[in-house]
Amino acid sequence: MVDCLAMNKIIDKLPNLKISTSPEDLVCYGFDASGIEMSPSAVVWPDTTEDVVKVMKYAYENSISVVPRGAGTGMTAGAVPSKGAIIISFEKMKRILEIDTENLNVLCEPGVINGRLQRELEWKGFFYPPDPASMNFCTIGGNVAENAGGPRALKYGVTRDYIMEIESVLPNGEIMTTGVKTTKGVVGYDLTSLLTGSEGTLSVFTKIRLKVLPLPEEVVTLLAIFNNLEASGNAVAKIISSKIIPRTLEFMDREAIAAIEKLKPVGLPKDAEAILLIELDGHPSTITKEAEKIADICRQLGAEIKKAEDENARNQLWASRRAISPALYQIRPMKINEDIVVPRNMVTEMLKRLRKLSEKSGIKIVNFGHAGDGNIHVNIMVDKADNDEYTKGLSLVEQIFKDTLLLGGTISGEHGIGLTKAGYIGMELSKKELEIMGAIKKVFDPKNILNPGKIFPEY
Repeated sequence: MVDCLAMNKIIDKLPNLKISTSPEDLVCYGFDASGIEMSPSAVVWPDTTEDVVKVMKYAYENSISVVPRGAGTGMTAGAVPSKGAIIISFEKMKRILEIDTENLNVLCEPGVINGRLQRELEWKGFFYPPDPASMNFCTIGGNVAENAGGPRALKYGVTRDYIMEIESVLPNGEIMTTGVKTTKGVVGYDLTSLLTGSEGTLSVFTKIRLKVLPLPEEVVTLLAIFNNLEASGNAVAKIISSKIIPRTLEFMDREAIAAIEKLKPVGLPKDAEAILLIELDGHPSTITKEAEKIADICRQLGAEIKKAEDENARNQLWASRRAISPALYQIRPMKINEDIVVPRNMVTEMLKRLRKLSEKSGIKIVNFGHAGDGNIHVNIMVDKADNDEYTKGLSLVEQIFKDTLLLGGTISGEHGIGLTKAGYIGMELSKKELEIMGAIKKVFDPKNILNPGKIFPEY
């Protein structure tokens, strides 16, 4: 697809932009957290929307693929370039442009780090609920592209629930702004929701307006320790059916606990079969009563309950939760990471099926995630250097997806499809759905230059 001569001229054609074709930069921007690698032809660091327009017009005229990139924290290879593509990296577009405390929204550029935005808002008494595990280094633009969730999604929802307005650049270089600044708006199709979660395949985000909320008065954090895996899953369903919605209800199995304690010891019980990290926020008197009720539910199922006594203890628990993903490399050199979702009342059944698959295959499967909304991060631990083990690990993915769909679930809750799940998308979506989505892609991107090959294998 790429014209090598056109790529050699990119620096001359776009003289006022920061562009690199050096081998060092091409290597650094050729992979993401999926571990898949492919070298781009150039990396561009725009500073303004107008810079993005110039890049897209050049790419469109020369039929060169373009891949937008945040921090490269995605797990499904969404930011991995197709062969010969230009990477647009948003490290320089990291400004918080406006914090509107009267209308409860914030306008920012796509390169803003999620955690930095959180800190800026908290200082003013507000917060932005979506909080991915990688929040201290992932970007808002990447979060929007993947419709990221996080632990607080149980109570507050995912990224799509907070997107008000998006300014983006279309593949041909035209600027388009979708959405509204108001709390309501139903004029025409909801293109803003369509762009959210589109994984960089429809347009390139340049400004994003987000809804924010007042900071809760108080937070209570509980740790429920179970000696029975099924009991932990049953606790999740019972907590929700008791009409209490915690802001987080996180699950870790025994292998995840062991990995954390090996990498970043915080005193988690290594002999536990599973733990739930539960958090409530709101008015102090209300959440104190709710915490007591949750503790009773867990105790009835055999759990030991611990409460974080102060902010430091709470932060330690969350540091351990956010350390799970890197900690897993203490077990095996590689993980095949999936983020399935099942109905809450099927969490126990799914965990039982995953354990049986692990025992039958002889491959360790580590599970953790957002149990309160049924989102389980399934990690198949393998060594890619061991071809037999790696192949066997890959073969488990399809069975996991089959079980997930059989239980009424979905094959991806927040990681997207990218490259790694593109081959499985037909398991969940019908032929007609895929035809309509493919037609939408063609309307936005008739030359198929924007992140080609992602989501849909045939594009």
